[in-house]
Amino acid sequence: MLKVTDLSVRYGQKQVLDHLSFSVEEGQWLMVTGPNGAGKSTLINAVTRGVEYQGEIFLEGEDIRQKKPAELARCMAVLTQSHEIAYDFTVEEIVSLGRYAYSTGFLSRPGSQDQEAVREALALTGLYDQRNRSVLTLSGGELQRTFLAQVFAQNPKLLLLDEPTNHLDLIYQKQIFGLITDWLKKPGRAVISVIHDLSLAKAYGSLALLLHHGAAAAYGKTQDVLTPSYLNPVYGMDVARWMKEMLSQWEDKSV
Repeated sequence: MLKVTDLSVRYGQKQVLDHLSFSVEEGQWLMVTGPNGAGKSTLINAVTRGVEYQGEIFLEGEDIRQKKPAELARCMAVLTQSHEIAYDFTVEEIVSLGRYAYSTGFLSRPGSQDQEAVREALALTGLYDQRNRSVLTLSGGELQRTFLAQVFAQNPKLLLLDEPTNHLDLIYQKQIFGLITDWLKKPGRAVISVIHDLSLAKAYGSLALLLHHGAAAAYGKTQDVLTPSYLNPVYGMDVARWMKEMLSQWEDKSV
C-alpha cells in the first residue's frame, strides 16, 4: 500500500531523516518509535507532503508528488496528539469536516454518502448520542475520539497517527487503540503510528520501524525489532529490564 525508498529530509544543515526505506501492506500497523529527536514526526510530515524531501514515496503504486491535495486527502488522513478548538462547533460538525476532501465546491452541500460516512464514524467511536454536544465541553479523551471520528469519516486507505494518545488517561488510550484496531479490520486499510510507548507498540503493531538520529536502527516484524539487541543501543539503557522493574510494582507481594 505504501512504499518509501531512500527518504531523506534536511532542515538547513541538519539531516533529520537519512535514507529511510520501508513499506506497509494492507492490514498492517507500522509502529514508528525511537528517542526524542529521532525524526518520527518528520517522517509523518514527509509522507503527507508537509515538508520537502528527497527519495520516493508511492501510495498504491502512485508517486504522491503527482497527486493533487484533495486526491491525497481521500487516500490518507492524519490524527495528531492535540487540537486547538476556538469555536463552539458540535461534535457532528467537527466530524463532518472529514468529508471536505469529497466536496465539489466551497458552497456544496453534503450528499447522502457524506451523511452516511459521518453517521458511521459517530457510531463506530461511540459518539452518535453526543453528536449535538459542543466540543468545548468535551474531555481530552472525548475530543480525541471526535477527531478520530473525523478521520474515519474521511474514509482513508492509510491512517497516520502522530502520538494519538500521548496526553490521554489509560482508559482513553485503550479506547483509541481499540477503535483503530476495529477500523483496520476492513479490507484496503493500513495504519502508521508514531509512538513513544513501547508497550503499546508491542501490543498493537504488526511492524516496527526503530529510528535513531534519523536513520533506521531496525525495521521488520514488531517482535523482531523491539528486542534488547536493537533497543538498548538506541536508548542507551537496558529497556527490557526497566520495563520489568516497572511491571513488578504491580505484583501482589502479600501472597
